[in-house]
Amino acid sequence: MSKFKYCYLHKFFFVILNPSTHQPINEEPMKLLKSCLSFIITMFACNISAQNNQEVVIETQQLSSNVFMLTGQGGNIGVCIGDEGVFMIDGQFARLTPNILEAIKKLSDKPIQFLINTHFHGDHVGSNENLSKLGVKIIAHDNVYKRLSSSIPESPKEALPMISFNDKLQLHINGENVIVFHVEKAHTDGDVLLYFTESNVLHTGDTFFNERYPYIDLDSGGSVNGYINAVKKTMILIDDDTKIIPGHGELGNKKQYQFFLSMLEDLKSKIQTEIDKGQTEEDVAANTNLTKTYDDLGFSWAFINSERIRRTFYKSLK
Repeated sequence: MSKFKYCYLHKFFFVILNPSTHQPINEEPMKLLKSCLSFIITMFACNISAQNNQEVVIETQQLSSNVFMLTGQGGNIGVCIGDEGVFMIDGQFARLTPNILEAIKKLSDKPIQFLINTHFHGDHVGSNENLSKLGVKIIAHDNVYKRLSSSIPESPKEALPMISFNDKLQLHINGENVIVFHVEKAHTDGDVLLYFTESNVLHTGDTFFNERYPYIDLDSGGSVNGYINAVKKTMILIDDDTKIIPGHGELGNKKQYQFFLSMLEDLKSKIQTEIDKGQTEEDVAANTNLTKTYDDLGFSWAFINSERIRRTFYKSLK
């Protein structure tokens, strides 16, 4: 790694990603209920495109000599292979575990050593229990552990992270130095992103939905301002050659990531203006001009359509 890039990584690690406080999770019953309902809705939405008995093909895309992106149904998976074993990022749904394992077996005959959850939603952590029973060690942010361990119904012990962390950590595996860092109040309150310094690959989890409106889970600690800040902070790490694995959507690059940030900031500015003028949530929800530019580009999708993104921004900013 060049001295120039190391300088920026050092700044990123010890200055920008050094939050002064961490807000505790609100455990009031209504908050917990909202979180559980949000969890269920997310799982349903990600399953809506296929029947449960339909075969899901796990497709593999090579990003570097040892880092791959796997797509199927649910959150995009990252895989790093090498002599020290396999390292996974997210695991989609439990019923897809055999398909995922088959796809990984074609890449490496080494055992899966670690699985990192980018957050707690079911389309990213669904395979936790299955993989844990195979000896895979699960890592996640502290808030992911708290949410999974207090969910209704309670998650099996095997589905819980074995290792949790507060702020940041580094993994040294298969010749990669992997920076894992928490961003506050973004998609949820437990989001982490991962940057492979040697392969120049970034896995964003659901803090980036490529060419579509993002899901900002307000009931699980997410916020518009936190989401925007997460993208801004991460921008320091990447360059024009960085391959970006989004939580959902096709493989991305810096240009797409910058456009995504500009969209978020544009929508924030427009909807904040409406709030300042005294407009209600219903007024904003009905004002299609606020999102027309991005609606025309196809950013509206089944789960987060244009009306819902306007409502999300209004509720978060209000």
